[in-house]
This record gives sequence, structure tokens and C-alpha cells, in this order.
Amino acid sequence: MEPLSAESRPQPRSLTDLFLSFTALALQGFGGVLAIVQRELVENKRWLTQEEFIEDWAVAQIMPGPNVVNLSLMIGGRYFGLAGAMAALAGMLAVPLVVILLLALTYAHYATHPGIAGALRGMGAVAAGLIAATGLKLFGALKANPLGRPVCIGLGACCFVAIALLRWPLVYALFGLGLIGCVLAYRKAKS
Repeated sequence: MEPLSAESRPQPRSLTDLFLSFTALALQGFGGVLAIVQRELVENKRWLTQEEFIEDWAVAQIMPGPNVVNLSLMIGGRYFGLAGAMAALAGMLAVPLVVILLLALTYAHYATHPGIAGALRGMGAVAAGLIAATGLKLFGALKANPLGRPVCIGLGACCFVAIALLRWPLVYALFGLGLIGCVLAYRKAKS
């Protein structure tokens, strides 16, 4: 299947379509929606290519705030300007806010039940699995990265070691390894 050009690619039909699409995305993801957002926006709706998704996700990660909210603002703004950004943001936040408030009230009542603690631990394992699966799915896009797979894998491994094993604050890993990655990419592009 040939990739579609930006002009012929499907796009949101209206502000309502943006709102409903991002509401559906937000309601599908408990503990993280990266896998769901990638599947919906790239594979099902085809609003973004795999490469565009990776680039937009990278930008969304370094901006303050939740990654998927940042991504929704970027995509809404791309198609409908400020109104689109606000429609996508409202879709990400409105209905899930109501659901979270209802869950908080329920949790306050049943927090001491041992089954609730076990369920939350299980959901954490599922969320970690979803993130790992999405990382593996996006791995193929590294072949187009100017640094190449080995350098990208090395930077990813260094980030894992710094955050998970050495327990460095995220900001140090982000700026330190990000700076190294930018310098390497600049040198590669310059040559």
C-alpha cells in the first residue's frame, strides 16, 4: 500500500469529529493511551503517517503537561487552527474528567478493600505492557532516523539506565541525553 500525500490523506471532517474522536481516545486509555492513539490516528483514521506521529509525539513529550493532551492540541491546531486545538482538548478532557470524578468518589468508599489494591497493581502491569508493545511497533520507524538504529538504541538504553536504575530526575535525562542526541543529529545532518 502506497503512502498517501498530505492532500489526499483522510482528515477530520469537522470540529465535532475532532471532539468525538479525542473523547473516544481518552475513554479507551486508562494508565496511558500511547498505543491506542498511535493505532487510531495512524492505522485507523490515517490522519498522520507513522513518521509524523513519531515526530509529533516527540514534541508532545518535551512540552509541559500530559503528552496526549499536547498531541491533541497539535493535531487539532493543524487541521482547524485554534478552534480545532480547543475542540481536541475538550474531547480529551471533558468526559474523562466526569469519569475520574465518579471513580474518585467510588474509590474513596472502597479504598480499604484488598481487591482494589490488587486490581490497581494489575492495571499498572497492563499499562507497562502497552507501552512496551507500542515501542516495539514504532521501532521500525528508526530506520529513517538520521542517527540510525544503533545510536537510537544506545540513547534509549542510556535513558533507561539513568531513570530506572540510577533514579536520576527525568529533567536531567531529558536535557542531557536530548542534548547529546541533538548534537549527534546536527553533526550527521551537517556532513
